[in-house]
Amino acid sequence: MHNPGRVEAFSDAVLGFAATLMVITIDTDASFSIQFKANPSSWITFAVTFFVLIAIWKVHYNFFRRTKYVDNWIISFNSVMLFVVVYYIFPLRSMLNSMLGKEAQTPESLGSLFAFYSAGFVLIFLSLALMYFRAYKKTSSIAESINLLFYGRHFSIYVFVGILSLILGLLGTGIRFALPGLIYFLIGPLCWWHAIQFNKKFKDALE
Repeated sequence: MHNPGRVEAFSDAVLGFAATLMVITIDTDASFSIQFKANPSSWITFAVTFFVLIAIWKVHYNFFRRTKYVDNWIISFNSVMLFVVVYYIFPLRSMLNSMLGKEAQTPESLGSLFAFYSAGFVLIFLSLALMYFRAYKKTSSIAESINLLFYGRHFSIYVFVGILSLILGLLGTGIRFALPGLIYFLIGPLCWWHAIQFNKKFKDALE
């Protein structure tokens, strides 16, 4: 096992660097009021991408609260996740700019953008799911291992939906209706269904 504190500290530094990359895209020479009136979409895009980054940080933070097990496999999965996050904000920002009318996109380029976004989404949550499954296999506590298994499967649903979006984006299916983006709303009901089924299966072990 390795020191989880060192892994968390390094991860926080990388996520902080990702936040810095978002900040330097905003022109800070002009006053806030002038900037906002001239280009409000850039601030909206920044706000959305920033809170997406916070959400990713929170799920990463939760992993290290649920287990203290860290080995080379978990460090590797974590490193892949951090690598993708640094680049993830750029296709997300381009997609938001397109939705706000700031960047014109053809159906073909928008499909590619959806695919690129989905690929990043899949890699982030696949890395997280694999971290949970690895910790689950190495944890001796029954209650803790069941909890880790739940979240490994939980985030696998994110991966499944992301792959569906990736396929739709590559095929160009429903681009005009933003179907590759709307399909992410499946995550809510699928996770709800999984939680019910999981609790039924492990009800006795959880009591």
